[in-house]
Amino acid sequence: MQRIIINPVVKDVTTFIHTASETNNESTQVEVRLMPGGGTPLHYHRNFSETFIAIEGTLAVSAGKGKIVMLEPGDTATIPPGKVHRFFNPGPQKIRFNVVINPGHTGFEHALYILYGLAGDGLTDNKGVPKKLSHMAIIGEMSEMYLPGVFRLMQPLFRVIATRARKKGVEQQLIEKYCRLYN
Repeated sequence: MQRIIINPVVKDVTTFIHTASETNNESTQVEVRLMPGGGTPLHYHRNFSETFIAIEGTLAVSAGKGKIVMLEPGDTATIPPGKVHRFFNPGPQKIRFNVVINPGHTGFEHALYILYGLAGDGLTDNKGVPKKLSHMAIIGEMSEMYLPGVFRLMQPLFRVIATRARKKGVEQQLIEKYCRLYN
């Protein structure tokens, strides 16, 4: 299994410490090296928590309306299911941190492989977002990453797009192409 994946567009490096299948679905744990300014948009997950553990540098975790927690090495923050959050690198240096997902989530793992693979193939924009709406919808559903606010209204549309893409075999093609080393 390929443990280290690199997103050449945003320069993130993710290392799989352990996967859902290795822990009987107890947890997924990854180490992330995040470049200055890197991070995720506000989002939430319905079925798993995320625990962030700072290793090197300062990791910012936004959990709720305007509440930002700055994690220094050794600090942790756990985001429960359903809580809107984001993480980002607020500083000028690369940072390193672990993320533990409970319970483990194979779909989340596959989504990372696919997203980084698409970036490597030039199929994302300069921020690492998939160019094809069908890819974005599949990755969103696969990882159970849901967007809040006005974007929440678009969730039914993304579900329809993902379902149609699945019926056309797009999800299976993405898994076969980008997750083959994973399985």
